[in-house]
Amino acid sequence: MRLLLDACVWGGARHDLEAAGHDVIWAGDWDTDPGDEEILASAHRDGRVLVTLDKDFGELAVVRGKPHGGIVRIVRTAARDQARVCLAILARHEESLRKGAIITADSSRLRIRLADRQEE
Repeated sequence: MRLLLDACVWGGARHDLEAAGHDVIWAGDWDTDPGDEEILASAHRDGRVLVTLDKDFGELAVVRGKPHGGIVRIVRTAARDQARVCLAILARHEESLRKGAIITADSSRLRIRLADRQEE
C-alpha cells in the first residue's frame, strides 16, 4: 500500500512499514512543512493513505470536505509501537482505506468512519 507518514509520526516507523512491503514517504524528510491542507492534498494526488497523530486531518476531511485517499490516525501510542499498530490496521482494513475510510486507533479501540459516512 502507498503511504504518506505525517512528520509527527516517528520516522523509524517508515523502515518497519517498508520492510512489510509498503511504499512509504515520510513528510519529516521534506525541507519545509507545507501545512495540513497541502499534506492531505499531496497524499490524495499521489494515491497514498495518510498516517498521522494529528486530529486536524479528520476535520479537514469530514467537516471541510477535503478529498483524501484514506486516513489512519494513531493516538496515545508510543513511538516504537506506531508501525506495529499501523501494520495491524493495514492488514485488516486495507480495502476500507482504499475506499477512503478514516481510521482512528489506540491501544484499546478502533474507530472506522467509512467513506460513505457509515460507522463500523
